[in-house]
Amino acid sequence: MPAPQEIAPDVAYIRTNVSNVYLVGTRENWVLMDAGVVGYTSAILQAAEARFGAGHKPQAIVVTHGHYDHVGCALELARYWSVPVFAHRLEFPYLQGNSAYPRKDPTVGGAMAFLSRFFPSRTANISEVLQELPRTGEVPGAEGWVAIPTPGHAPGHVSFWRENDRTLIAGDVCATANLDSWSGMVSQRQEIARPPSPFTYDWEQARASVNRIAELRPKVLACGHGEPMTRDTVAQELDQFANSFTPPKQGRYVSDPARTNEHGVFYEPPKPPDHLPKIAAGVVTGIFVLAGVVYRKRTKKTEL
Repeated sequence: MPAPQEIAPDVAYIRTNVSNVYLVGTRENWVLMDAGVVGYTSAILQAAEARFGAGHKPQAIVVTHGHYDHVGCALELARYWSVPVFAHRLEFPYLQGNSAYPRKDPTVGGAMAFLSRFFPSRTANISEVLQELPRTGEVPGAEGWVAIPTPGHAPGHVSFWRENDRTLIAGDVCATANLDSWSGMVSQRQEIARPPSPFTYDWEQARASVNRIAELRPKVLACGHGEPMTRDTVAQELDQFANSFTPPKQGRYVSDPARTNEHGVFYEPPKPPDHLPKIAAGVVTGIFVLAGVVYRKRTKKTEL
């Protein structure tokens, strides 16, 4: 695992498979922002030791939201360090196992949508270490940072903002790689793009959240997916993206969002037809049939 890469004073990140985690602060006082995907606990511990030295545990773990790729290592790390995990109260139903998130939508189209068929709908149950982010916006253990509600991709999604140097850790409000494009996903070419489409349940809220972070005019844009952006044109690019933001052309939640409350999901629009699994099953069946025909022909030739 490469060493953590610094993107702003006292802010560094590492990538865990598909998502980023951020180490924020100094060895005397730091927090982990987001906790990556399952299987990266050792990598995160190594990164923390490389950044802060052995024996310097964080004050807390804070998460932008509770999707599986942002809290995958949260429980193991919280137990290891004996620290709490803070999230917005509207994420509690999902992080306590009381509700699944709105169902993923592979019919929205694109690379991430195709792959989402293989991703889990539920997330980790971290009840034993979970605490509510202060409603004042304060971020425990991270002086100078505030949590800003930015829903749409997840009901209790928040972004973390430091005004003094205009650094924004934006979670999945947007991405800095085009996850709807196969080439964008593979190359990770830097560009501001929509949040992961198949997991976004309310596109009007998502649009409003993009506009909200654009109004901050950040100098550093650090998202959950894609390489953080630190160039001089970040604020301008984000403003342009916000002005041109458009939902996907199709999908379950494009015109009718799921609805949630403090107890979880209470409404989802009807599921649109998804023909790809049937097509894939037909293709696989055809391959097996063809293989059987070839095998029989070869067997007959051998017998002759």
